[in-house]
Amino acid sequence: MKLHEYQAKELLARFGVPVPKGRVANTPEEAEAIARKLGGKVVIKAQAHTGARGKAGGVKVAATPEEAKAHAAAIIGMTLVTHQTGPLGLPVHSVLVEEAIDIDREIYLSAAIDNSPGMPVLIASAQGGMDIEEVAAKTPEAIHKAWLDPACGFQPFQGRQLAYAVGLGGEHLAAAATLIGNVARAFMESDGSIVEINPLVVTKDGRLLAADAKFSIDDNADYRQKSLAGLRDRSQEAEKELEAHDAGIENYVKLDGNIGCLVNGAGLAMATMDAIKFAGGNPANFLDIGTANNPEAVVAALKIIGSDPDVTAVLVNIFGGLARTDIIAEGVVQAIKGGHVTQPTVVRLAGTNVELGLKILDDSGINDLIRADGFAEAANKAVAAAK
Repeated sequence: MKLHEYQAKELLARFGVPVPKGRVANTPEEAEAIARKLGGKVVIKAQAHTGARGKAGGVKVAATPEEAKAHAAAIIGMTLVTHQTGPLGLPVHSVLVEEAIDIDREIYLSAAIDNSPGMPVLIASAQGGMDIEEVAAKTPEAIHKAWLDPACGFQPFQGRQLAYAVGLGGEHLAAAATLIGNVARAFMESDGSIVEINPLVVTKDGRLLAADAKFSIDDNADYRQKSLAGLRDRSQEAEKELEAHDAGIENYVKLDGNIGCLVNGAGLAMATMDAIKFAGGNPANFLDIGTANNPEAVVAALKIIGSDPDVTAVLVNIFGGLARTDIIAEGVVQAIKGGHVTQPTVVRLAGTNVELGLKILDDSGINDLIRADGFAEAANKAVAAAK
């Protein structure tokens, strides 16, 4: 679950991370009033789940409250299109009105999950204000890391180590080490998937502030982060992905193709999309249904796929281990007979109870149901059906 910048900063502030003074505004008049309270000169930032907002016209500096109102009027209601949003962009319903700060230095700081060692990692660089991917490509030696062993958690020496590495020694050392520790604590206790402060700034009057912030919460931790659930902004998410989430299907991602995919297992789902591409087609979604041992889960997933106007064919590719293929077959038949899937549907079953599953398909009497025995054959038939 992604948070808006103002939400991320509010959450970080709860853990003792210093942030600029500011408030969110939903109207130009609110932006003007906030700017007046902050002394007049402010920064107006579009609140949308994307980076590169400044390049897309979503960040403006205002010298007066009246100018803040004008900038807010131009930003609120716009569709922000960046290289991260794709051509459709994201709607902007609010702006963050923040004090303008005099920046002396910019630092990069983040916390994320490093899959290689299987533990969280803190990442810092003296080259803040830039895309970290660009820094990694051009000057990898400028990136410094400290891993957080779950057995002992963040250690104070790691904060001092990273602070020294990015040039925050001397008078800034204690504050920087504490800030880094607080970011680590916010990440761990909030079940973060990523926290990124870019830039963390040193102001000309010597303060350390999180001038920009990105915070995402691991959806798998929703059950223990209920206090954060209300921060979800559904307007920033794809409609089909929201439908899947509401139906209890967490592993659905909308893509731009026309072949709907229902697969069990993330690896097989990725391989299925590759097979479709090799066959000359384009997948319309990623959907890992997991170990679905009730027909209702299959019907719910196919209902989402079938209602996608971009989908012209459906590929069901199941390798039953813990999942029973006869249950999957029952769900496919129910979804088609219930009118949830009207597109031609290719089904490839293998594994547990496959003979029973195939018999269910054969006895269904559904004309638009296409059987496939092999992986490549299923992909080829789905591409042909989509055309």
